[in-house]
Amino acid sequence: MRADAQRNAEKLRTAAAELFRERGLQAPLKEIARRAGVSHGTLYNLFGSREALIDEVVADLAADRLEEVAEQALAHEDAWDGFAFYIEKICELQVADPAISDVVTGRYQHAERLMALCERSHDNAGRIIERARQAGVLRPDFTSQDLLFVFGTHALLSPAARNTAPDAWRRGIAFLLDGLRTEAAHPLPADPMTPQQLNEVMANLSGMR
Repeated sequence: MRADAQRNAEKLRTAAAELFRERGLQAPLKEIARRAGVSHGTLYNLFGSREALIDEVVADLAADRLEEVAEQALAHEDAWDGFAFYIEKICELQVADPAISDVVTGRYQHAERLMALCERSHDNAGRIIERARQAGVLRPDFTSQDLLFVFGTHALLSPAARNTAPDAWRRGIAFLLDGLRTEAAHPLPADPMTPQQLNEVMANLSGMR
């Protein structure tokens, strides 16, 4: 790659990271190019697609923070406290950084690095859930798919309340956590989604179907 192309690529990566944090991974590509000071065509010539650009910056956007939250959750001596900490912190990150919501929910399924990061996050969540179930503090029918559905719902609602009632999500999550304790469990009216069903829901969410 020529030196000028390398400079343009770096400017685009920087601009993309900034706008993705501000607006989520659906931020307009034209605005990314404009902020980088290059043409829209240059962006496509260098990266080819939104997904390729996402994959260039997604590790910097989310990987360390998601791993850190999972490690901190698993470090809690009490399994319930670790489980509650994980949900609260991921939701907090979603509110503060819209890109995190898109990473956690895997909205752009053709972005390979993003999906690998989403899978690692999903695996960590599974470990945290299983630890709480084994300790007898989390209702046994709660699954990783259920948790991702929670995060997907939160991703849709929290931006709408950000300016009007920025802490409203904390109330909703507190209700949710109380209902997930073992002693609060009642028979559920439907089976959990399969991983395939959840993938289809997330694809629908991103408008990719």
